This record gives sequence, structure tokens and C-alpha cells, in this order.
Amino acid sequence: MEASWHELAALGGGGGHRHQQCQRPLIAATPIFFVPRCHVQRNLRIVCSVSESFSPSTATALQSKKALSNSVSIYDTTLRDGAQMVGISLTLNDKLKIAKALADIGVDYIEGGWPGSNPKDAEFFKLCKDNILKGQSSKLAAFGSTRRKNSTCEEDTNVQALLFSEAEVITVVAKAWDVQVTRVLETTLAENLRMVAETISYFKVRSKEVMLDAEHFFDGFTANRAYSLECLKIAAKAGVDVVVLCDTNGGSMPWTVEEVTRTVKEELMPWPHVRIGVHTHNDTELAVANSLAAVRGGASLVQGCVNGYGERTGNANLISVIGGLQVKMGFTCIPPESLANLSKLASTVADVTKQTMSPTQPYVGSAAFAHKGGIHVAAIRRMPESYNHMDPTVVGNAMRSVVSELSGKGNILDKAEKAGLVLDNDVAGSVLAHIKQMEREGCAFENAGASVDMLIVRKGKRYQQPFQVLEFTVLSSNRGVHSISSNGNSQIQQDNWLAWCGSDSQVNQAMVKLSVDGKSQVSAAEGIGPVDALSHALRSALEKHYPQLEQVELADYHVHLVEPSTAHKGTLSTTRVTVDFTDASGNKWTTVGAHTSIVEASFRALVDGLEFGIVNCSEDGCSAVHKK
Repeated sequence: MEASWHELAALGGGGGHRHQQCQRPLIAATPIFFVPRCHVQRNLRIVCSVSESFSPSTATALQSKKALSNSVSIYDTTLRDGAQMVGISLTLNDKLKIAKALADIGVDYIEGGWPGSNPKDAEFFKLCKDNILKGQSSKLAAFGSTRRKNSTCEEDTNVQALLFSEAEVITVVAKAWDVQVTRVLETTLAENLRMVAETISYFKVRSKEVMLDAEHFFDGFTANRAYSLECLKIAAKAGVDVVVLCDTNGGSMPWTVEEVTRTVKEELMPWPHVRIGVHTHNDTELAVANSLAAVRGGASLVQGCVNGYGERTGNANLISVIGGLQVKMGFTCIPPESLANLSKLASTVADVTKQTMSPTQPYVGSAAFAHKGGIHVAAIRRMPESYNHMDPTVVGNAMRSVVSELSGKGNILDKAEKAGLVLDNDVAGSVLAHIKQMEREGCAFENAGASVDMLIVRKGKRYQQPFQVLEFTVLSSNRGVHSISSNGNSQIQQDNWLAWCGSDSQVNQAMVKLSVDGKSQVSAAEGIGPVDALSHALRSALEKHYPQLEQVELADYHVHLVEPSTAHKGTLSTTRVTVDFTDASGNKWTTVGAHTSIVEASFRALVDGLEFGIVNCSEDGCSAVHKK
């Protein structure tokens, strides 16, 4: 016979013997917990087996102390939930690298994955525990579901895989929305409660720290408040350490999250050892806001992913969560000395996951504290906080001014100061006028800081250009295979079409005439494409005079076609070329060129980039860092 969930909700703790009718509250007046295993007899009498009693673990006691303090625990699930993002596929080594980065910055919990789902995750737990987390304060968590319906924990392979992982923290997910129980799990509400209670009990009696991820909790609370709360209460009675309220569909509003979290806190007051956590998704662009709202409502643990990675539109971005809680709200999430490494953590995880960091990502993006408008730059030169919500160095970022046609003299003066130059207002105005004219012709300088630097440096009274270009020529041809037809006409043989179109048949030759130290010289070279040929020809002439160029590499090349403005319809379109350079130490800088000829535009960007390398590099290395 099946008991109703109302009957199971009335379960209490028994005495010290087995198969006693459960009548007393599960949590006694003294800090002793009883672990129930309950079933329903044919006469609907609820009977439970009670394991040996045990006292709260040291971890639970510390958690209770932390909950009363001004701290919020950070639970990272990048290695599981973040890996569910389209475009992310992590190897075992990738997961270990991310775990180390998280441990180094001091997050409280690192969820390693679902050990019952694949061999890679199972192997990760052993390697991470023995190597990465040894001597670290971060705890390793294993994720899985409650036992299957109409089964036992001993029979459930996923439950056993969680136990076998030897993780000290076990996070089990369970349905907290009644229709999800009946339509997705296809079981009864009472059986779902038993699944929650028995799984938590199984791990608590084995001295594990246990968290319950109450899936779809906020939707469940709206649909059937009593049942969703009962899922949490049955977990509390079973000894759970943290109940995590999940906004699984990502559709909740911050004011709702805060109000519901506060209600949950009140409902769980009979179990003071139980902490409240939150797990939000970003389907309505509110995952971070909802996480902060939950903390206002009483949550003391936040789950999320670095850079907001995750299924669909992602999870709560832990970078922004930490920024909001620790910088803005005064909570402690990670050690204060680690806060300056937040930008490094974001970029490290982006590199490992092979994702491009968004320049506009709050707190840590390259444009998060970048200023383009002339009025803004003029203001921050006098009062940095006038257009910055915080000191960017607190999270390891930096303020910068960006030069463009929207700039004022302040942008130029700021760039000059960073380059170690002193410009007067007249010279700054001259540079600015030149930049605005070049942007009108198709250049875009906001991501080509090295070209801006060279425009400023060349205005220096004592600056002598290391070389001057007198002229250059590029020849592009194709060594096709011809034959003579019977009528005497030249034609391409059908069998040799691939040879005609293949890269081996293409010929790109460049010749440059330069003036170095007042002496002219000519250099010629071949390359894979006209730009590569020009680069080789320039280097061939310059490296004997400036050996530091030997470590400078052309890293990337981008072409953008700029449509002519309405006022100039009928004219040729302009080609904008940006070139990325790098040195042996990983320093990067970017230049730009624009012209109706792609070769001319490319050559201008090449000249800027190599001249920048000559000025900023020595044979020991370059001082340029991310000049974009």
C-alpha cells in the first residue's frame, strides 16, 4: 500500500531500536540526529528503521558558524554544469587544470562531475583528490541523483558510484515540483519523498557532507508550495547539510527569489544546522541578480560557473557573483588576497575551455573599465571614480582609455602618459585630428592601440624613425600547367586543374626599398600570399639592424570591408586590415591600416607593427603587453 506524502511528511524520529513506530520529532532537543529508513505497511501504518544515532560532524558545525557570519560559500559547477554548454568539451587534463585554478583562488566547493555517468569523471575524482586538492582548503563534491524509484540505495549503481568517488561532499538532485515527479519521474509524490530521505540518510550515516539540489524549486513553489517545502523538510529531517533552491528554467524574478528564499529560511528554522543555497540559470539574463537576491533572502551558498558557462544560456556567472557579494555587498566569498586574481581565473578558464572572453564581461572583461568618449576620459583623468564603479585593480583588471573618432585630447594625453611621453595640448590636438581623419578613411583604432602609440611616438621631438619606406612592389602570379590544343590555342589541361589551383602553383613576390640610418637598401622575398611576402621582405632588410625583430611573430590577420558612406556612393569600398603581433614571451600588440587596396592597407599595418616592435623590444624581450 502507498502512503500519501502528507503522511510521510509527519514522520518523526524513533528511539534506539528498529521497526518502532515513528512518533517523536526527528531532531531531538539535544544535538543528536537519527537516520530513518521508512516504509508503509499494508494497514497504512508508517514504520521506520532507525540507524545508530550520531552527532553533527565538525563540517556541519563549522557550516553553522559560517552561516551566522558574514560569509557566503562559493560552489563551482563549471566542470559539470558548465561543460553542458554547447561548444565546450573538456578532457581529463582540462578538468584538472580548471580544478587547480579554482582551488588556487580558494572557492569552497568544486563539483567534479557525475561519477556514475562516464569513466572520465570517475578517474577525475581520484586524480583531483590525490594531486590537485592535496593541502588545499577547497572541498571536492560529487554530483548525482537520488536513488531510483522503487529501489534501494544499495542497489542503485549511481548512488554506489557517488560513494565510490570518495568525495567528501555529495550533492544529490531531486525533483521539487509535483508535476515533474508525476510526469517526468512517473512516480508518486510519496515515493519521491522517500527517495530524498533515504538517499540523504544513506550518505549521512557514512559521514558525508550532503547537499540537496531541489530541482525546479521556484516553479514547484509557485505550483504547489506545500509539496516543494515538504521536499526540503524531509531532507532536513534526514540530516542534510545544505538545501539548494534551483531556478532550473531560469525564469524567476529577483524579488520572487528573495521572498521565497526568506520563506524557506523561516520554514527550516526547526533545523538550524541546515543552510540554504541557490542555483540559478540565465535564461532571462537574471542569474547573477537572482543569486544576490537569494543571499539577501538568507542563502549562504551560491552555485554557479566561471564566466557564466552552462546549458542553454548559461548558469550564474561566479565571477560577477563574487564581485557583487564581496566587492559590493561586503560578504566574504574567497580569501581577500585572492580577489585580485579574479580576472586571471576568468581568462584561464576561458583558455582551457577554448572560449573567447567577452570584452564587455563585468569586472574582468578587457572593456569593463575602458573609456572611449572624450568627455568621460577627461573626467576620469581628474577623478577616476567619476566613470568607474570601482577600482579595477581590486579584481586584477585595469582602466584604459580607447582612442577613436569620438575621443578628445584627454584620450591622447592619457595614451601618451602610458607610453612615457609628454605632449602639449597642441600636439595632442594634432594627433587627434589625424586619427579622426584616418577613421573617416576607414581605420578603427579602438582595438589597435599599437598604431595609436606609434602616431603619438612619432610626434616626439627627439624621436627618430628606425626606417623609412621609399617604395614597395608586390607580384602575385600562378604557375599553371598549359597545353596546346589541336587548333593551336592555349588551354588548361583538365587533369591538371588541381595543380593550377593548388597552393604550390601560387607565386607571391615582394620587393621593398628602405632607408635605414640614411642608407637605402633593397630587399626581396617570397611568401604564402602577398602580405607574408611583404613581411619577409621587410624583416630581411631590418633584422640585421634590429635583431630584436627575430622574436616578433605575425600572430593573426583580419580583413574587414568598409562600405562607402552615403555621401560617397559610387566610390570604391575601403579595406580595413588589422594585424596581431606577438613575441616569445606572449606579449601582444595590434595595428591597423585602411585603403582601397588590401595590399596597401596590409602594408601600413605591417610597418606600424614592426616599428612598434623595434621601439618596445630588445633582444631580451618586449615591454609591450596587450596593446590593443
